[in-house]
Amino acid sequence: MDGTLVDTEHTWLRCVAGLLFEYGAPATADDITAAFAGLPLSRAAELMADRTGRPAGVLARRLHRVFTSSIRTGLAIRPGALRLLDQAAELGMPVALVTASEREVADLVISQLGADRFLLTLADGEASRSKPHPDPYLAACLGLGVAPADSLAVEDTPTGVTAALTAGCRVLAVPSVPGVRRGPRTVVVASLTEVDLTDPDLMAADPD
Repeated sequence: MDGTLVDTEHTWLRCVAGLLFEYGAPATADDITAAFAGLPLSRAAELMADRTGRPAGVLARRLHRVFTSSIRTGLAIRPGALRLLDQAAELGMPVALVTASEREVADLVISQLGADRFLLTLADGEASRSKPHPDPYLAACLGLGVAPADSLAVEDTPTGVTAALTAGCRVLAVPSVPGVRRGPRTVVVASLTEVDLTDPDLMAADPD
C-alpha cells in the first residue's frame, strides 16, 4: 500500500525523521531510509526507542498521531495504481491489500482507493508476525485461496520484498527507496504505468 498504491512511504520517513530530531537523535536521510522504510509502527518505535532512550510505547503513539494526521491532509495515488487494480478486476484476478500500516491508516487509504477493489485486506497486527516475515503474505494467499507461487506481490521496499519472497510469492517491485534488486521471481519497474498484468514475464520463474 504505502509507496506502491499511494505515496505515503516518504511521508512516513519524514515523520520518523522529525521525531528523531525532536528527541535529540537526528539521523541522515539515507540512514532513516535504510532502517525504517517498510517497517510496521511497533518495530519502528522499538528502533526509535533504542536511539532516543524514550519508551517505545510513547514513541509509537506519537508516530501514529503524526503520520495519521499527515495522510489525512492529502493522499497522492501513485501513477498507474488504479489502472493496475482495474486491469486485475477485468482479468478476474483476486486482489488482497497487505500493509505494514495499522488498520486505522489502512482504512483511510482504502476508503480513497475504493474498498470494492480488494477481496481481502490485512493490516499490521492481523497476521502472527509483520513484514519482513512472510506471515502477512501467507495469510493473504490463504484468504484468497491461491498458492503463493501463483501470486504476484507488488512491493516497493527491501522489507516488503523480503516478506513476499520468503512467503514464496513472485514480486513486482516498484522501488520507492534504494535496495530493491531484480532477480529470481522479482521484476523491477520504475513505475506501475509500465505494467501489463498479461505480460508472461511477471510470472516467469527467473525474469530476464
